[in-house]
Amino acid sequence: MSVWAIGDLQGCYDVTQRLLEKIRFDPAQDTLWFCGDLVNRGGQSLETLRLVYSLREHSVVVLGNHDLSLLAVGARTEEEQRKVNPDLLRIVQAEDRDELLDWLRLQKLVHVDRELGWMMVHAGLAPKWTTQMAEKHAAEVEVQLHGAGYRKLFRNMYGDKPSWAPNLSGYDRSRAIINVLTRMRYCTPRGRIGIEDKGTPGTQEQGLYPWFEVPGRVERDLKVVCGHWSALGLTITQGVHAIDTGAVWGGKLTAIQLDTDELRVVQVPGRDVPAPVANARPPARPARERPAAAAQDKEAAAAPAASRGPRRRRRRGGGGGGGNGNSAPPQG
Repeated sequence: MSVWAIGDLQGCYDVTQRLLEKIRFDPAQDTLWFCGDLVNRGGQSLETLRLVYSLREHSVVVLGNHDLSLLAVGARTEEEQRKVNPDLLRIVQAEDRDELLDWLRLQKLVHVDRELGWMMVHAGLAPKWTTQMAEKHAAEVEVQLHGAGYRKLFRNMYGDKPSWAPNLSGYDRSRAIINVLTRMRYCTPRGRIGIEDKGTPGTQEQGLYPWFEVPGRVERDLKVVCGHWSALGLTITQGVHAIDTGAVWGGKLTAIQLDTDELRVVQVPGRDVPAPVANARPPARPARERPAAAAQDKEAAAAPAASRGPRRRRRRGGGGGGGNGNSAPPQG
């Protein structure tokens, strides 16, 4: 049995299949951890979502900002849905859209396996959040996502503010938690997220730090695997394993094995070029989805650092670490 964590798929179905073949994924005995952002931009988001759904008994998914955007789109009127990009439109117009979106909405924001010694989150953790606190705060939002009031949450989750603070309440609190878990890259020691800073370390606004290097951060008792930050490239530092290597931008799709003492990294090339989305009309639902054998923002300008080996960052500071407006989706 093997446990593999996989970086952001972003609708790259063919690339995902090649990676599953390369790791020789066997659904009879292996488990996959998907770090979020299953959909958007890759041109094959419907096929990718169907694939991951078909593997639901053998996988764990945490939601990324693009997944939340899709869910919010799915909760809108048909007229509003027609305004979204063709890659997401194919999902919300598909005959199995309700089955897919209902399942996606029931996924978590944080996954923890203390026996294995790992935590998975899409983007990052606030400086003062222990792993236990991250689970607790994620669960607050998951209750809303999984309940009858999820549409109201989607209407209120957009925006860059407020920054996280323990005394927040209502949708301000939910929005701050979502932004930390699904949008964070850089932050200040007090937890303010640098939403607009998306490049490699050294390019950010003064006073901002990579979330896993921010001074004064708490010690964490689990290794963390995350995605979201394609410009960072494969980065392993202080217990954090960042594995979004920009498959959708022509970088690589990365998997790391979690249940071994030695780090094992497997990669396949991402999309050759940004491909145009296929016919916007959704294809008929396949009679049987076969998993692999036994197996619109500024980030586009930041070239992914996927082609080099893992970046092992110098330790800094204290302890080990282990959309905007009502119409725009969360950025990233």
